[in-house]
Amino acid sequence: MEQDFPAVFFLCCGGRITGDKMGRREQREQIFKLLFRVEFNTIEEMPEQCRLFFEDEENTASAGDEEYIREKLNRILEKLPEIDQMISTTAKGWTIDRMGKVELTIIRLAVYEIRFDENIPDSVAINEAVELAKKFGQDESSGFVNGVLARFV
Repeated sequence: MEQDFPAVFFLCCGGRITGDKMGRREQREQIFKLLFRVEFNTIEEMPEQCRLFFEDEENTASAGDEEYIREKLNRILEKLPEIDQMISTTAKGWTIDRMGKVELTIIRLAVYEIRFDENIPDSVAINEAVELAKKFGQDESSGFVNGVLARFV
């Protein structure tokens, strides 16, 4: 599933980190929710999706948090074809198309953190992914996510 991410997307998701009020877990959850939207929207629709996301009272964030979330989402999306390839070759017996969208989104986020984010220890990325799976997935999601991610370390 190789996708191109045109410049229009980066109008929504560019920016620099300027500070934050949320904890990293809350920021990660917001990133997960935005990354999940990629499954249902075209890349051209994502600037509007980002705007709508942060306008929702449930997703209100400080300017620093919003910038951090947008920047990290942007970096994940830039690497998404590479991340998906890694998942496809590592998740034995599973294809990306066969995975649940929630589990796939969580795994994408964690693989990005494991492979490309030097600020997050692998064990933290996996633990946080399992917690997201418990919160947003089905009963077996956390075990599935943990099993797939264990192959990346």
